[in-house]
Amino acid sequence: MFKHFGGSLLFTAAGLLLGAWYGWELTGTLDGMLGIVWICAVLAVLEVSLSFDNAAVNASVLKDMSPVWQQRFLTWGIAIAVFGMRIVFPLVIVMVAAQLGPIEAINLALNSPAEYQRIVSDAHIGLMGFGGAFLGMVGLKYFFDSEKEVDWIAAIERPLSKVAEIEAIAIGLVLAAIWGTSTMLADADALTFIIAAIAGLLVYLAVEIVNHLLEPPTPTTGPNGVGVAKAGFGAFLYLEVLDASFSFDGVIGAFALTNNLIIIAIGLGIGAMFVRSMTIFLVRKGTMSEYRYLEHGAFYAIMALAIIMFINTFAHIPEVITGLIGAVLIGLAFWSSVRWNKSNPDGAPEDALA
Repeated sequence: MFKHFGGSLLFTAAGLLLGAWYGWELTGTLDGMLGIVWICAVLAVLEVSLSFDNAAVNASVLKDMSPVWQQRFLTWGIAIAVFGMRIVFPLVIVMVAAQLGPIEAINLALNSPAEYQRIVSDAHIGLMGFGGAFLGMVGLKYFFDSEKEVDWIAAIERPLSKVAEIEAIAIGLVLAAIWGTSTMLADADALTFIIAAIAGLLVYLAVEIVNHLLEPPTPTTGPNGVGVAKAGFGAFLYLEVLDASFSFDGVIGAFALTNNLIIIAIGLGIGAMFVRSMTIFLVRKGTMSEYRYLEHGAFYAIMALAIIMFINTFAHIPEVITGLIGAVLIGLAFWSSVRWNKSNPDGAPEDALA
């Protein structure tokens, strides 16, 4: 277990020590220091609870990548996740929204945290639109698959598989959801939401195009592993955009606890490290293959998160509820998988849940 989570535990210890030092420098009191360490720990737990389904979906993609690209996702990907999405991305939001340069945005974050929080929070409608549309497409692609052989909740999944050949059905459903959500918003917010959501849809299609272009023509490895490298890069790009979409609610939710950029980066960074470790653990232990419905549960959780993101544009849903829904869906899928394994020790076929 330490082999898979040792790095995350060491990162956690270093992060909490950094939080303690920063808390002491910021407040000069023991109570203030412990308070900041506590916030860092709570943010880490928040990030893990919101992103467990992210780890399961990552694992479903990562298991088909070469060990080299798996390792690159763990190293390069964690740098992008921790520093890119938890530090740089909120600063970019401020730079665009307030039309500031990078230095001014950093000064605002460090010296005027309340204004920084206001600007980032005001951008939540666009972020929820982008993330909800992208994740909605990810989830629908999984269920609208005519070649999908295993169903968990057959009453839902089999009809979707039967109509999967209809051209652009997933895109049509996402567009309908975008329009329906926009009717719940004021005109200015509706326009922001529609533009951001369509951008999320277009980014999904762009990533799919890149995946298709980089996909090797045959499953066999080309000279010098070129085919695997191409496929690995395409999947890596897909996972990074997926990670970004999952991180939106965590970044926004962090402001409920603090508006300090450094504390947010420490807490969410610790959580992001554990998500990466969980992803690698699920892949290397073969968990996704051993528990046949676990992948289904993860994609149901993705669909639930996409719906919640859309709803969050006009009615706030607490982050604890968001994380709990994902955990319950994955937990039920795991329980169903254990039951199936006990009933079918030889892997004999069985009807899915009706």
